[in-house]
Amino acid sequence: MSVLSRFRIIAMSEKKAATHELIERATPDFDFFFMVALAVIMACVGMMQGSETVVIGSMLIAPMLYPVLSVSLGLATGDLGILRRSLATLGNAMLLSIGVGLVAGLFGAAQPVARLLTPEIVFRTEPTLFSLAVAVVSGLAVAYALMRPRLSETLAGIAISVSLIPPLAVVGLGLAWFNLPVAVGALAVFLLNIAGIIAAALIVFALTDLTGMDREAHEAVKEEEERIRKEAAKLERLDKIETA
Repeated sequence: MSVLSRFRIIAMSEKKAATHELIERATPDFDFFFMVALAVIMACVGMMQGSETVVIGSMLIAPMLYPVLSVSLGLATGDLGILRRSLATLGNAMLLSIGVGLVAGLFGAAQPVARLLTPEIVFRTEPTLFSLAVAVVSGLAVAYALMRPRLSETLAGIAISVSLIPPLAVVGLGLAWFNLPVAVGALAVFLLNIAGIIAAALIVFALTDLTGMDREAHEAVKEEEERIRKEAAKLERLDKIETA
């Protein structure tokens, strides 16, 4: 059996489960953006302190990887609706991350900026072919692991291997410190990583043949929208009770 055949034998039930999980985790709700904001704060603190351990922790809690993968899903299925939704979520998450990083940078600016430019920050401002290679391999791994439920425990490790939240945090820090080279370099690192992941995941999704999964994706979107609507209704009722 060839390597390519291994992608073709993935069961339809696994494809549907992966599609549903991807849409669910990439839903632009309060939970998603709250976790992104917390991850950026943790990344900023870790990098300004020079603590790689704290930075790694920020990568573990950040859900940023999922809207990136859902962009690949939209491209693989040719579904413009899913693609627009994914790009909008990713764009909003980027803006939020940079904004939170900027605020964190303003608080950190009480110290001389030269002292804050730790190796962890400088490392995230230098796009290289090696970082692109890591992004591509990570994209291949995470897309394949998503399709194979028994490999799901590896997703956290893959999230650590590819840097998404830290570069965005550094963009905000660079803007807060009026250091344009730092901000531009970090943004280049982020975009390079994004391109590598999207391209690699697209290859996996194409080899897996996700034809028809756009219907499953839209059903998952409807379920998530209904969940968000119900949560909003509960909050509205609670507000009325509290103001009564």
